[in-house]
Amino acid sequence: EVQLTESGGGLVQAGGSLRLSCAVTGFSFDSDYAVLWFRQAPGKEREGICCISPSDGSTYYVDSVKGRFTISSDNDKNTVYLQMDNLQPEDTAVYSCAAETIGCTLNPFYVNAWGQGTQVTVSS
Repeated sequence: EVQLTESGGGLVQAGGSLRLSCAVTGFSFDSDYAVLWFRQAPGKEREGICCISPSDGSTYYVDSVKGRFTISSDNDKNTVYLQMDNLQPEDTAVYSCAAETIGCTLNPFYVNAWGQGTQVTVSS
C-alpha cells in the first residue's frame, strides 16, 4: 500500500520560505512512480504545481511556481521535498503530495495515492 505523509507547513510572511517534506512508503524510488505536489486554496480547485520522477530526477513546474519552488528527492530516505521561496499570499493553500504511475500529468484523475495535506499560510 502506497502511503505519503507531508510535513513542514506553517505560517510565513510574504517573501519568506518554507520547505515541505513528503515521506513515501509502498514503492521504490527506482520505480516508474512520479511524486507530485498539489495545492488547494479556499474556494478554488485543486492545482497540480510540480512533480518529480525520482528514478531519473526529471522535474516539471507550472508557470506560477517556476523559479520560486524547487522539488527534489532523497532516494535513500524515500522522501520528496518542496522548497518554497519568495512565498506570496496567493500561495496560501493546503499542499498535498501524491503519487502516480502514469507520469507527471499533474491531473488529480490519475493519482494513485494522496497524502493528508499540510496547511501553508502566507501573510502580507
